[in-house]
Amino acid sequence: MSNASSQFDVVIAGAGPVGLTMAIDLGRRGVRTLLVERDPTTGPWPKMDRSNSRTMEFYRRLGIADDVRSLGYPADAPMDIFVVRSLSEAPLLKQHYPSVGVMRERIEKTTDHSQPLEPYQLVSQNRLEPLLKSIAEQTPNVTVRYACELTDLSQDNEGVTVTLSPADSPQEEIRCSYLAGCDGGGSTVRKALGIKLEGQGGLRSMKQICFRSETLYDRIPMGKGRHYYFTDAEGSAIIVQGDRKEFTLNSDISDDTDLHAWIRQKIGPDIDFDYEVLNVSNWTLHLLLAERYADRRVFLAGDAVHLVIPTGGLGMNSGVGDALDLSWKLAATINGWGGPGLLPSYEAERRPVGEKNVEASGWAAQGLGMWRVDLTGAINQDTEDGQRERHKTAQLANRHHRRVHEMVGAELGYTYAGSPLIASEPGASTSWDTVRYLPTTEPGVRIPHIWLKDRTAMQDVLGADYSFIDLTGTADTSSIEKAFHDIGAPLEIVSREEEHVRMTYGCHYLLVRPDLHIVWTGNSLPADPDALARLATGH
Repeated sequence: MSNASSQFDVVIAGAGPVGLTMAIDLGRRGVRTLLVERDPTTGPWPKMDRSNSRTMEFYRRLGIADDVRSLGYPADAPMDIFVVRSLSEAPLLKQHYPSVGVMRERIEKTTDHSQPLEPYQLVSQNRLEPLLKSIAEQTPNVTVRYACELTDLSQDNEGVTVTLSPADSPQEEIRCSYLAGCDGGGSTVRKALGIKLEGQGGLRSMKQICFRSETLYDRIPMGKGRHYYFTDAEGSAIIVQGDRKEFTLNSDISDDTDLHAWIRQKIGPDIDFDYEVLNVSNWTLHLLLAERYADRRVFLAGDAVHLVIPTGGLGMNSGVGDALDLSWKLAATINGWGGPGLLPSYEAERRPVGEKNVEASGWAAQGLGMWRVDLTGAINQDTEDGQRERHKTAQLANRHHRRVHEMVGAELGYTYAGSPLIASEPGASTSWDTVRYLPTTEPGVRIPHIWLKDRTAMQDVLGADYSFIDLTGTADTSSIEKAFHDIGAPLEIVSREEEHVRMTYGCHYLLVRPDLHIVWTGNSLPADPDALARLATGH
């Protein structure tokens, strides 16, 4: 084993979307980062398929939102959901959801703060990861190593020693200041720390059949959509991936099922289409949350700390939220201005979000069960009983299936109120609605998108670090500037006379953090700017 020769500020284990996003943000903040991934390259098969609005706002901040969109659904592709017996007959139910293009028009015309800045985007993980990999590899301060597994770790007061096992060379020891475990549900880092997962594991086993077809998407007679849910006992669903050539068919079928006959049956006899099965894999549904998110100098993010049912799309998106809460705090601490309370706040802020999203994903999955629970073979019969069952199923799905696709509150409305870094009002609410997004500027929430007078977006005028926003355009901000300067923390003043924004936001001044969450608001300048700066920076 070679001596501990290399030195990094942060080592990240696991190069999924969470680890890659964290590495890109850390590198841009001047942090020497090593990203290691045990697999030889990015994952070949689709997993997650939807980057939600909050994730797309983050990717806009990183300057890559348009690159992400170019890999997925085009802006005019329908986002509709169908409940079907097969793809070649009339659906029992169609639920309409706006395309990215329609969402953009809606956002463009909205004068209040009720819409996100970015619509969601359908893009498969096997398209997203190579993009993030190439960006990470081009980011200053970032070293990316695939086919290199983190196999052990130990930490002391000064740093962390990690043992790496590259595929084609001897084991190495590397020394770093901090370690981030973004290494998935079976996290080596989490297990090495002895941190347990709590909740419900092994709820159901499913098969994912990934197949490719050049013609199927264009030939589905009922209309184009993104998900097709079947009225069968196996809980089957077809997900159209971002390129509309790859499809995943998730189903609880037995190992000896004739896959080709099964796929043909789901598609139906009336559609002539080519296809090739690319991959079959088993996966298990869990609702699990780690008891802790950190241990001294080692932090966990993404699936390493929360395992959700994919229903509702809160897995990868929650992980990106973890990554961008942790990255600026690591950078601040490494760069010398982060206080002793900054890194401990990561768990205080993100674990309640993880807990809520595990619960919300279970709630969404229950919605699927609520219309499937009483299905019988009659649903496929052309009898009066069959008609009645189809009608009842459509009604139940119309009510309960919406849970799966309408969790905008969980996506945009979460708050860090109660965090030691937030100037929470007395009695501030620390909970949020799963399905409704109620825009506010209460400290702890993400700053809501709103258009300024010159039609730029509020989020776009905020810098990479702290921003003090003066919506009167005339305030003397020298005392708050001095307070941050004395700590050594970067602060940008955004001074604009914006009467409409003042009225909509309900305040004249805001202090916003690097991750766009609001620290403090007021109608007069901070009474004790030094105390506010110390609070915001973890001192």
